Formats: sequence, structure tokens, C-alpha cells
Amino acid sequence: MGTGEPFDALMAMLDPSMLVVTAAAGGERGGCLVGFHAQSSIAPGRYTVWLSKANHTYRLALRATHLGLHFLDRDASALAERFGTLTGDEVDKFAGLMVRAGPGGAPELPTCRHRMLSRRIALLDEGGDHVCVVTEPVAVTADGPLTPLRLSAVAHLRPGHPAAERPHPATARADHPGRR
Repeated sequence: MGTGEPFDALMAMLDPSMLVVTAAAGGERGGCLVGFHAQSSIAPGRYTVWLSKANHTYRLALRATHLGLHFLDRDASALAERFGTLTGDEVDKFAGLMVRAGPGGAPELPTCRHRMLSRRIALLDEGGDHVCVVTEPVAVTADGPLTPLRLSAVAHLRPGHPAAERPHPATARADHPGRR
């Protein structure tokens, strides 16, 4: 079956919550807005995110040992816009934000009241435009109630990189034009 109008319509009805994923490696840091994520195991606890191959954050996550997962409340639209529309290939998305280094150097945004710092334990690249990253939580903060920021609230944002801008072949990284 695959993608197409019925698939797209069904996915749009799900209206997933949004989070910001952060990573650091080799003296660089990055972060991106993510709508593909889910708990993927109860025991042991696992959380999975899917990162676009077009993103600077994805390339950092390939080398990072840990990721920061920042669950956005509905009032965090400015943070969603920053991490969803800018590209780390051109700007420092963290400029002007409070940031601290978490486990493995993962950038932690302490102003996000709901966050998880996780160790990267597995990657799955099945050839699509996103790669599945399985993580193991190492530090979790859940400060008060969470009313998630949903995809429908940020659907108007224009991504820093369109999905079609991924390297070809889909698994190529370093030699992609315009990439560091």
C-alpha cells in the first residue's frame, strides 16, 4: 500500500505530540523538532525517535552516545518554531537559550519541564527518509502536568530542510554536497 492520500489522511488524524531532540558530537550540537516518537518497551524502558536524514541533528545523532528528548507543552510554540524551521547547518539554534550538558554531552534545555536524557542504544535504517533511534532513559524530569504541543499547532511551520533533501543514496552522509 505505502503512502498516498488514504495513508496521509489517517496519519493527519493522529495529531502526534511534538518534541525537540538534541544531540552533540565532535564539539557540535544540534536539535530538531520531531513528531515521530513513542515508548517502545516497558521493561527495560525504551523510547524511540525517528530523525530525518536531511537534518544536521541526525548526522550528530549518528556519532552521539546520548540524546536529549524535550517534550513540548502547548505553550512552547516559539521553541518548536526555532528547532523546526532553522537548520543547524547554518545557525546555532541554542543561541540565547539556557542550555547545559547532560549525560554524554547531550544538550539539555532545562526550561522544558518534561524531558528525558537517554543513551542511544540502536539505530534502524530501513531505507526511508527517517532513521529509527532507540534510546534508554538515564535521567527523566516530569515537572507538573503536560498538555502536549500537537502537530496541528505547528503544521504551518516550514522545515529547515525538506524531507526530499536527504543524501542520495539514502544512507550517504559525509560526501553530500553542502554538508559539513
